[in-house]
Amino acid sequence: MHRVSSVGNNANSNRPRKEKRLRYVLSDTDDTKHCAGINCLAVLKSSFSDGCNYLFTGSRDGTLKRWALDDDAATCSATFESHVDWVNDTVIAGDNTLVSCSSDTTLKTWNCLSDGICTSTLRQHSDYVTCLAAAEKNTNVVASGGLGGEVFVWDIEAAVTPLSKSSDVLEDNCSNGINGSANSLSISSLRTISSSNSIAAQTAQCHGYVPICAKGHKESVYALAINDSGSLLVSGGTEKVVRVWDPRTGLKTMKLRGHTDNIRALLMDSTGRYCLSGSSDSMIRLWDLGQQRCVHSYAVHMDSVWALASTPTFSHVYSGGRDLSLYLTDLTTRESLLLCTKEHPILQLALHGDSIWVATTDSSVHRWPAEGKNPQKVFQRGGSFLAGNLSFSRARVSLEGSTPAPVYKEPIFTIPGTPAIVHYEILNNRRHVLTKDTAGSVKLWEITKGVVIEDYGQVSIPAWFSVDTRLGSLSVHLDTPQCFSAEMYSADLNITGKPEDDKVNLARETLKGLLAHWMTKRRQRLGSQASVNGDVLSGKDITTKSLTHSRIEVDVNAENDSMVYPSFEFSTVSPPSIITEGSQGGPWRKKITELDGTEDEKDFPGWVLDCVLSNKLPPRENTKCSFYLYPCEGSAVQILTQGKLSAPRILRIHKVVNYVVEKLDKPSDNANTDGTFSPGLGGRLQHLVVGDGSFRSGLKPWQKPRPSVEILCNNQVLSPDMSLATVRAYVWKKPEDLVLNYRVIQGR
Repeated sequence: MHRVSSVGNNANSNRPRKEKRLRYVLSDTDDTKHCAGINCLAVLKSSFSDGCNYLFTGSRDGTLKRWALDDDAATCSATFESHVDWVNDTVIAGDNTLVSCSSDTTLKTWNCLSDGICTSTLRQHSDYVTCLAAAEKNTNVVASGGLGGEVFVWDIEAAVTPLSKSSDVLEDNCSNGINGSANSLSISSLRTISSSNSIAAQTAQCHGYVPICAKGHKESVYALAINDSGSLLVSGGTEKVVRVWDPRTGLKTMKLRGHTDNIRALLMDSTGRYCLSGSSDSMIRLWDLGQQRCVHSYAVHMDSVWALASTPTFSHVYSGGRDLSLYLTDLTTRESLLLCTKEHPILQLALHGDSIWVATTDSSVHRWPAEGKNPQKVFQRGGSFLAGNLSFSRARVSLEGSTPAPVYKEPIFTIPGTPAIVHYEILNNRRHVLTKDTAGSVKLWEITKGVVIEDYGQVSIPAWFSVDTRLGSLSVHLDTPQCFSAEMYSADLNITGKPEDDKVNLARETLKGLLAHWMTKRRQRLGSQASVNGDVLSGKDITTKSLTHSRIEVDVNAENDSMVYPSFEFSTVSPPSIITEGSQGGPWRKKITELDGTEDEKDFPGWVLDCVLSNKLPPRENTKCSFYLYPCEGSAVQILTQGKLSAPRILRIHKVVNYVVEKLDKPSDNANTDGTFSPGLGGRLQHLVVGDGSFRSGLKPWQKPRPSVEILCNNQVLSPDMSLATVRAYVWKKPEDLVLNYRVIQGR
């Protein structure tokens, strides 16, 4: 056997070949949740009365998921994994064909009811494919648009059906299609993915099908819409105009001007007469395609409009976007209503009966009430306003302080996702990567095994120090009183010999570690002076006589000792240097092992000496967290209290669980006769919860058998090892007092 080279190959024989890259995507969670923002939604309604409805979601994590829907729940029944970049849009063509598009420049087709089988891959776009549109009645027609300014109209059935040719002929045709003249037909490359998401071992098929190309866009296309029969197509993008096409020929029929910024969302009624557009200019416009003009403008939003959904009769429109708000607008009366506000920009909407699915840049999907069958019911609640017709009208209303209140405070239910990783740092050993996700959780990955080897949890400790590298080394700055704001439990610092619930102030213990050598030398010096004078003084007497204290607050939980815990011991081999100044003289610098004990108040800041010698701290901001504790809505569990609780911010949720369990076991102590919680609530909570020593020694609290009570916040079950500060920062996310709910888990 030998290789036969052509003349053309010889000409390029010395050119280095660019090798392909291999990537592998790591995950430490199960496959039933998205881990990045949700770009698109599609609802498949069962044609049978007792059949199951499905929701399809496409994510920036590169996958699609199918959710089997119940009245108040959704179960992930399949993951569709084949795209190698963001999934940007998805539509349902016919009864069971799912079509998706991606930033990997491809369209893919799937069997909706399969276990994740990709039936074909369509390659025609030159850049990211951003949007799709499907004809309701002409089930084979799907249009696609992308950043390359291309709009293609596909006959899905023809595109995915290969011609009956031998493999040799197919290979020859593929070669001609790729390397032939400029007049050669473009190729749709089909690749089958098995149910196990691996590439099937078969030759990629290609044939002569070419989609219809709608030529005219010079810039990126962000939105498409098509009428039910597939006879009219509209597109919009960065050119700020709505283009209207005949999708059967690819010819442009009209161009509609009016928006002053990018067009991000489009809708058409079933007949194709009316079109709605949403733009980055914050406006929604209603177009009469028969009259070729804008008949209404709706100034509802404060920022870009990215998503639109209409009622079946096209009488009302739901809209969302960058301003985190979901609005309902009557297209005839111009009456508008704020349905809800989100924490993230809204990317897409899908109406489902009397509710609406909302996709955002977060990995979770929310289902909100919408009264889609009779939207006038929502307006009967009041709180509506008249939509203006100029973009600045909403801004003026906001400045006047008359922003409407949302109708709904909480969604019907949520399909939770996992937080997306947003920051990373490759460590010097080139095997470990430190990551931080959108929830603030920090993890250490071993990339040669693809596993998390250390989970540092969510960052809920206040920033108590700052750093700089001006001197070429890491310099740590401590400023009072901010540095004393951070506390941890002794159990979390692996400090033995102390109750696990004792609070440890990080700055105080760090200062004691820094000045341990100085304190020893100082004690020896003062002790020797006392011996010369014939006096015998205790350490407490030395401390009292050697300092004149300023007005300071005494921390009653502090231990008046000089012991340095192992977690705060500084190296004596490469000791750090202290840079500071006292009440007299300028700044000075000295290694901590060179301090000889002669330094006093004129050399150190007074608050440092107060801390290390007397365990006295300056006044600090409140380290408590106030919260309410109620049963879950609809729960038969008794109400424990109507009042407000107060506990340390670092209190773990498992301690709140213990408190609820203890109170449920003693119903007679729960409340006074007037229905309010009995006096001394804060102290009792701290005694019962913080001082609970019922756990076996040697085990961390969250390693114990899980109790029969769960604590929730914003309908999210809280992990037992989360602190109140973490819950407030990453789950509650509101300035008001924290609200926690509890429920009893049956059968545990």
